[in-house]
Amino acid sequence: MATPSAVVLLSGGLDSYTAAALVREEGFSLYALTVRYGQRHARELEAARAVALSLGVARHLELDVDLRAFGGSALTSNDPVPRDRTVIPDEIPSTYVPARNTILLSLALAWAETLGARDIVIGVNALDYSGYPDCRPEYVEAFERLAHLATRAGVEGERFAVRCPLIGLSKAEIILAGVRLGLDYGLTHSCYDPADDGRPCRRCDSCLIRAAGFARAGVEDPLLQQ
Repeated sequence: MATPSAVVLLSGGLDSYTAAALVREEGFSLYALTVRYGQRHARELEAARAVALSLGVARHLELDVDLRAFGGSALTSNDPVPRDRTVIPDEIPSTYVPARNTILLSLALAWAETLGARDIVIGVNALDYSGYPDCRPEYVEAFERLAHLATRAGVEGERFAVRCPLIGLSKAEIILAGVRLGLDYGLTHSCYDPADDGRPCRRCDSCLIRAAGFARAGVEDPLLQQ
C-alpha cells in the first residue's frame, strides 16, 4: 500500500512543528510549505527550514506572497506589536493578518491537488491563541467545503481533509505531545517581534502564550536556554 502524502503549512513555530509530527506519526509522507508573506518576524523562516530538516519532509517549498502591499496588520507593517497585553475573549488583536490562513490554505490546496495528496495540515489552535477568526473549527470546516467545490479533484468525487490535530488542545498539551514525540523545540521560533539577533521579546502575545504553555506543562523551554 502506497504511503499517503500530506501538505503541511510549516511556519517554524512549535504548533506547526507538532501538528506535522503528529500526522507523520500516522504514517504520512510530508510536503512542507512555508510562505514568506512579508512578516516582520522573518526569523521564523530560518526556523521552518530547521524544522523541515528535523521532520525529514519529502520536500520543503518556500513561496513569496508579499502581503505588506495590503498592510492591515502589525505583522506586515511598521505598526508596533502589542506587548504585555491581556488577551480579551472575542477581541481580535492588531497582529491579525487579514485572510492569512485562507491565503495559506489555498496555496496548500493547490499544491496538494497537484501532488495527488488529499490531506492538508495546519497547526491552528482554538484554546490558547490570540483570538484570530481563522483558527476556529467552523472556519476549517468551511474551507473543507470550499476545497470540494473549487477543485477538479473535488468535482470528480475526491475529498480533501484539512487536518488540525491541535485545534482542541491547550498549549501545554501541545508541548507535552511534542515531548512524547521527541521534538526539539529549540529549533522553533514563536516571537512576533524578535530582536535583531533573533532573540524573543518575551512580551508579545505569542511569547506569553508559549511561556505559559511550557510552565503549565512543567517543561523548560529550550529556546530560552540557548
